[in-house]
Amino acid sequence: MDELELIASGAEANLYRGRFLGYDVVVKYRVSKPYRDVKLDLVVRRDRTLTEAKIMLLAMSLGVRVPTVLYVDLENSVIVMEYVEGMLLRDYIGLADEGVRRAYLELLGVYVGKLHKNDITHGDLTTSNVIVSSNGSLYMIDFGLAKISNDVEDKAVDIHLLMRSFESIHYSMSKELMTYFLRGYRSVLSPNEVNDILNTVKEIRLRGRYVEERRVRRV
Repeated sequence: MDELELIASGAEANLYRGRFLGYDVVVKYRVSKPYRDVKLDLVVRRDRTLTEAKIMLLAMSLGVRVPTVLYVDLENSVIVMEYVEGMLLRDYIGLADEGVRRAYLELLGVYVGKLHKNDITHGDLTTSNVIVSSNGSLYMIDFGLAKISNDVEDKAVDIHLLMRSFESIHYSMSKELMTYFLRGYRSVLSPNEVNDILNTVKEIRLRGRYVEERRVRRV
């Protein structure tokens, strides 16, 4: 492993860029939590690292583009993965014309549909966790909160987070983006599955508005 350069630091993990076996890579190191018992901390970090790597491999097997996992060190809670050169979808959306936006959002809908069809939830689905690569491919990244779940609410949370991402970052075109996304999403899941998930999204959003209204009234 060549010298590593820190490129991002978060509450759960640090990301480094480097070279590994001749490849440009990202090294994800899941950080220790000082408030946790040492032995428990090791178990939690190891388990979450294993889950993340397994889900990335499973997603790839389903036809969802993710960075290729090259090496996993469970004892040190490290995943070495392919570095994807490109632009975050968050930034790309505003630069692309309508036809290109539609194509990428529909493809993202297909990707998420494939994950949900196979009971995989991303856990942090936003346009900041999707990359348009330099060769035009669409990649989903950061599966640190992903899990295997057949719970409709977990799947609805993914959609809710994406909707919030559209509304907060791409407000003027949020409805357009959601329409394109759902077109791809519906092409994978059955009408009943989609309806159950979207109805739960509505419930989540209503709960959020209720909490916000109570907070405002108290102020």
